[in-house]
Amino acid sequence: MKTFDHLSVIGLREWVALPDLGLAGLRAKIDTGASTSSLHATEVEPFTRNGERWVRFNAHLGSVVQMRHRRCEAPLVAMKTIKSSNGHAQVRYVIRTALALGDRVWEVEFTLACRKAMRYRLLLGSKALVHGQLVVNPGLKYVQDKPAFPATITPSTGAA
Repeated sequence: MKTFDHLSVIGLREWVALPDLGLAGLRAKIDTGASTSSLHATEVEPFTRNGERWVRFNAHLGSVVQMRHRRCEAPLVAMKTIKSSNGHAQVRYVIRTALALGDRVWEVEFTLACRKAMRYRLLLGSKALVHGQLVVNPGLKYVQDKPAFPATITPSTGAA
């Protein structure tokens, strides 16, 4: 069996933060079957700032029982057609922002989608796992400590 020392182990669920958006204490579901990561967002509005495309949106945190939200703004990276597991296609806004998980911080692309029917407000897909140099042990949950907030990005390794 091969082992890789430079990879960190995470569980099927982890605590994360999105420091550039001012969001902490998010429970993330790790989904290796999804390529792209997704953030629960509503009232998404595109706008222009200094000639560049941006979006503002309500990012939702907490649970269905204790719902909280924060108004956020981020540069718009792209519009992407996402196909769900049931074959339904949807065009979504894509942003790139810092993600903090454990002691690592790195840039991740998120599609903005209504996830109100989902238990977890943030889904972390396989591209984010590759860039963060993470492996998933599906038998574990909340392996990493809650990220320190605010966190800053560190060069190349993604380690804080």
